[in-house]
Amino acid sequence: MPHTTVRSSLALRRVALFDALPDDRLDRVAQACRWQSVEAGQPLVLRAQDEGDVYFIVSGRVRITTYAASGRQVTFRDCGEGELFGELAAIDGGPRSADVLTLQPSVLASLPPADFRALLREEPPLAERVMLRLASLVRQLSERIVDLSTLEVPQRLQAELLRLAQAAGVADNRARLEPSPKHAALASQISTNREQVTRELNALVRQGVLQKDGKALVVADVQHLARAVANARGDAATL
Repeated sequence: MPHTTVRSSLALRRVALFDALPDDRLDRVAQACRWQSVEAGQPLVLRAQDEGDVYFIVSGRVRITTYAASGRQVTFRDCGEGELFGELAAIDGGPRSADVLTLQPSVLASLPPADFRALLREEPPLAERVMLRLASLVRQLSERIVDLSTLEVPQRLQAELLRLAQAAGVADNRARLEPSPKHAALASQISTNREQVTRELNALVRQGVLQKDGKALVVADVQHLARAVANARGDAATL
């Protein structure tokens, strides 16, 4: 269950969107927000809900997902500390397009839509950042749609592992995913079942592309994944 927490402009400094906002303006944003601490595994937003607050993740991690009529879960992305979500409904006034639940105990600040739109009008650099963020999300989702429509499961899994590796940080052609992504979560992200994800992961381990290290999954050859994904998409492999 959510618990009210103390408003703090200092805490909002963790949100990348606000890193150039003056202290006095950020303090007003903090005071306008609703603050809450939420345990892991709790719903924050429900699809089709008519509630347009923008959420800023001060700490913790959430998953943006949805469920088909059959009950099958489709995951769009995970968001961590310093990120935001919910800006679409705040901007256009429409209903929520996805569900959001906490993956870890999280502290969140939520800003009403009218306050968020006023902030964008009054702070043009911040509005530009939001536009660039939305453009990036459109590109990512467009790429995912193409992958889901044209790639087989092994290539879709490799594309998702490559994305996770790049997000985690690549050094010397290696990346460490910690904790290791759950097979069911990967399945929901690439529209398949957990059993097939397990088979494909084991095959990549046998090939030496992946290594298990305690609770972490190590991508031991990021370039291999990049080449495989680029070949499947018909692109030139780049890192």
